[in-house]
Amino acid sequence: MKQLLLIRHAKSSWDMPLDDKSRPLINRGIKDSQAVFQECMSFLPKKFTIWSSDSVRATQTATIFADIIGVSVSDIHFKKELYTFEMKKLEQIIKGCKDEIINLIIFGHNDAITDFVNKFGDVNVENVPTSGFVCLEFEGNEWATISKGKLKKILFPKDLK
Repeated sequence: MKQLLLIRHAKSSWDMPLDDKSRPLINRGIKDSQAVFQECMSFLPKKFTIWSSDSVRATQTATIFADIIGVSVSDIHFKKELYTFEMKKLEQIIKGCKDEIINLIIFGHNDAITDFVNKFGDVNVENVPTSGFVCLEFEGNEWATISKGKLKKILFPKDLK
């Protein structure tokens, strides 16, 4: 069995004259992600691997997650290929995961995350918002052969307000 936790980066700023990859989080994003991560702690598997897009907003979100759950930021694998908005690319990356990894946590971007959840989950999700947390579980032991999984947990910031 494989478990995939997809987390969309927290709310970021469009106000600064920066390229998209360099946009930082705003205060609302920091607070929303902290609330979601506090709430999801009890749902996390005991062992997991964390991958994150290398965009500033994703790395900041992953760092907040690491701080809250008590893991070292050095345990996060920052991957430039996760800076994608395309579901097909995200699917390729996930299916390329080594099979010895049972539980994978990914910090990434929309539309890739929402589209992936809707293709591989058993419940349609209109939109995974910023700081949104979705857990999918798949039968089998190979990432390369994952197909329809079960949606085990959804947690969005609005659920906590």
